[in-house]
Amino acid sequence: MTIRRFLGITLLATVAGCSQSDKPVNLGVTSDPSGIETATQQQTQVAVIQGSCPQVYLQDGTAVLQRYARGAKDDPQNLAYQVTLADTTRQCVINSSQLSITVMVQGRIVVGPAGASGTVNVPIRVSVLDGTNTLYTQLVQYPVTVPADGTAGQFIFKQDNIAVPGGSGGFTKVYVGFEDGPAKKRK
Repeated sequence: MTIRRFLGITLLATVAGCSQSDKPVNLGVTSDPSGIETATQQQTQVAVIQGSCPQVYLQDGTAVLQRYARGAKDDPQNLAYQVTLADTTRQCVINSSQLSITVMVQGRIVVGPAGASGTVNVPIRVSVLDGTNTLYTQLVQYPVTVPADGTAGQFIFKQDNIAVPGGSGGFTKVYVGFEDGPAKKRK
């Protein structure tokens, strides 16, 4: 009986130790010795459990962008570059009235036979929908560097401060994808 009690207490202590963090940020500790700043921050913004943060989806048919040289279309020999969006993540913070979302998407650019090094702007749209109701939408011309050596390059797209109402429904989703339109000039 004593051994079981000892093992039970040891197991509880181990589990409790696993759920703790020694990082001051996670404990709400700041450099403000008065504690006023910490208390104010805790009242105004609370990190949201990832399960409550809307998931990010790559919009169907918009995760790949191909640009061709000299106005050609669908000709592999005239492909200037191809950009692809892949992995996504997000982080949310909530205050008394709104949910603030930060979205990050990994991308990759590959130079085609008609491509050259430089910087191109790729049109990335971020939208937040609650069912069919649009809560947020923005088109960003994001600069991506085309590698000089003709290899593939990677980039991280980040959109901060996406503000939506704090009580948004359970059907809220974040969509990211390329906006199809005319190619932007190289810099």
